[in-house]
Amino acid sequence: MDFVAWFRSVAPYINSFRHKVFVVAFGGEVVADGKFIELVHDLNLLASLGVRLVLVHGARPQIESRLNEHDLQTTYIRGMRVTDAAALQCVKESIGRVRVEIEALLSMGLPNSPMANAAIRVASGNFVTARPIGVIEGIDLMHTGEVRKVDTSAIRSRLEQGELALLSPLGYSPTGEIFNLTLENVAAEAAIALKAEKLIFLMDTEGIEKSVVDSEQASLLRELTVAEGRSLLKEFDRKTVKLAEDAQLYLPFALHACERGVSRIHLISRHVDGGILQELFTHTGIGTMISEGSLQNLRDARIEDVGAILQLIEPLEADGTLVRRSRELLEMEIDRFVVIEHDRMTVGCAALYPFPDDMAGELACLTVHPDYRSAGCGDALLKAIEAKAKSQGSKKLFVLTTRTAHWFVERGFLSADVSQLPKVKQGLYNYQRRSKVFVKPL
Repeated sequence: MDFVAWFRSVAPYINSFRHKVFVVAFGGEVVADGKFIELVHDLNLLASLGVRLVLVHGARPQIESRLNEHDLQTTYIRGMRVTDAAALQCVKESIGRVRVEIEALLSMGLPNSPMANAAIRVASGNFVTARPIGVIEGIDLMHTGEVRKVDTSAIRSRLEQGELALLSPLGYSPTGEIFNLTLENVAAEAAIALKAEKLIFLMDTEGIEKSVVDSEQASLLRELTVAEGRSLLKEFDRKTVKLAEDAQLYLPFALHACERGVSRIHLISRHVDGGILQELFTHTGIGTMISEGSLQNLRDARIEDVGAILQLIEPLEADGTLVRRSRELLEMEIDRFVVIEHDRMTVGCAALYPFPDDMAGELACLTVHPDYRSAGCGDALLKAIEAKAKSQGSKKLFVLTTRTAHWFVERGFLSADVSQLPKVKQGLYNYQRRSKVFVKPL
């Protein structure tokens, strides 16, 4: 039954993700450490669910190894390698080897494995046009470049044919030059150009971890808006907070992509087996998710919300906390409900039943998904119902509850007797349930 419940819970994600473009970016460490095999299994699963995948790989450790073999030293400016002619040769060799290895692993089809009967076709090529970065801080970065244009029509054509697009951190100019690019630049610009639904960065840390200076304890930021991310970078520049090295590299590009229309950016650990699946198919995820604005949205319920409301209230109806409501009744009374969404998923609801003759309103069916009960959703729903009741002329709000008396007392409700309820409600009171009555003046 746990499996059945889990499988049902991921259905909304599966339906939402089908035919959407996901850009997945990972450093060369994933290939060097042998972790790419695990990642391939998850990518194959996403592809089988209809997700259109664009992979962007890095090759920094492989390039460093190649440079060491030739006793070459390079420097970095703002996280970018200064690429002279000798270094560029090492870059081309290293990226070519990594790309071939990735293509080979994506071609696996071993029986009795997650890749059984897989038929992933990989498309790679000169999809990225680049230009030189030029001089920064008085230093010419030479063959280091940045993305000028992404050939979206060519990539989309391959994706629509069921192929997976593989982008390397190399770009080409109209004059035939080759430029060394950063994987984060390629990933962000590709996601923007393709109007991707998601951009996923695999990193060494669990996500964006924030810690104050002189402290060894870091806290994982589960969600960030663009404004919050910009504020965090300003704090880092002022040296009031610390950020891991890969967070310093990825976060600015993640924010840029989100500002330019990419719906969601996910930054997760590359060390967690199945990390992408846990991030994409669970309520809370495992890393950091960035969105343009707040993920929480409170609105009036619509008829299409009935199914989600039923899923929320069924467990509480089963244990007797709530009175049972049929689908038919919910459909008839849906205009009395408000719902709260988190990242477009309904996580809470509440209803208001007016008693105009008594200038009172009843708060009913206040329910929040267990994963979001500490996120302020209940308070937001209560505030919305209070405002709605006031707008209808109610002078007081009452609630009947069997389990959550303290929660309402902490929010200004006062214990009351059944006789203080509106006459119509008194006649409907269920003495077998013995619900406690609480009233709050508005």
